[in-house]
Amino acid sequence: MAAIAEPTTGIKKNYLTAIQEALAEEMARNSDMICLGEDIGILGGAFGCTMGLQDQFGPQRVIDMPISEAAIVGSSVGMALNGKTVMAEMQFIDFISCGFDQIVNMMATYHYRTAGEVAINVTLRGPAGGYGGGALYHSQMNESWFCHSPGLKVVVPSTPYDAKGLLKACLRDPNPCLFYEIKQLYRDSKIAEVIPDEDYIVPLGSAAIRRPGTDLTFVTYGQNVYHCLQAADILAEKGYSAEVIDIRSLVPLDEQTILESIKKTNRVVVVNEAPKTCGYAGELVARINEFAFEHLDAPALRVTRLDTPVPWVQPLELFVLPSVEKIVETATRVLRF
Repeated sequence: MAAIAEPTTGIKKNYLTAIQEALAEEMARNSDMICLGEDIGILGGAFGCTMGLQDQFGPQRVIDMPISEAAIVGSSVGMALNGKTVMAEMQFIDFISCGFDQIVNMMATYHYRTAGEVAINVTLRGPAGGYGGGALYHSQMNESWFCHSPGLKVVVPSTPYDAKGLLKACLRDPNPCLFYEIKQLYRDSKIAEVIPDEDYIVPLGSAAIRRPGTDLTFVTYGQNVYHCLQAADILAEKGYSAEVIDIRSLVPLDEQTILESIKKTNRVVVVNEAPKTCGYAGELVARINEFAFEHLDAPALRVTRLDTPVPWVQPLELFVLPSVEKIVETATRVLRF
């Protein structure tokens, strides 16, 4: 199933509804699909992503699990080994660390260990990110842990259209996928958009240009896409044209779209809300320097979270996370270099 054009007319739907539709449609399409997670059945999930699924498909296919991420992931791997397609929900992505060993040492390596004979069709999804006062245990973006683990695919959608299309792509992919949902976007009416009635996917490994530009490239994903778009508006008032690239798929990564943009703009700022040290922004900057150094007229810079847990108090939370102001300041330095 190929990607199709986004429609321009119809009822707008939010990010949460897009995820609900993707799960329900894939459950209906694939009788071998199983859903596992804490409170995903009767309650419908902490944020309602699986609301109604157990009523529609029964408790044998939508299974409420104990509070043990290791058990959830381990059970997912076992079911996948027996031919099932598995969606496993982490109630918050922060707690995925409790299943870390099962993910990186079991799930990620099985295809390699069997010389390609065994596929592990598991999609781990869950709410991630800050800016909502969730404090240190409910605000993490820990995607670099898993981007560093060969065998895993990692996806972070920023729009309802992509949330549905990328989740469907993950559920149909024979490889294990981690699907980061930005919880601040779940019910954000400002980003609601029309979603096709037809079945579609958004291919993994394909970036999206959210705003074209000629003077500077922003490379970003998740909620920071919207911060970069706001920053681009401010820069436009100063006479600068900024391009905003939403990579949306971290592994596999669409390097070509990034490099083609830098060839045009000759300047780049990478933005993400994970910590700076060993974060995915550093990987992007490294690849830009490796493959596009001759096209750069200024250093490739990054705007990230500070190397600290996310505070609960909003002024402190906003102090440690990327902001529109920080992005504009960094972009201005690059533009004036």
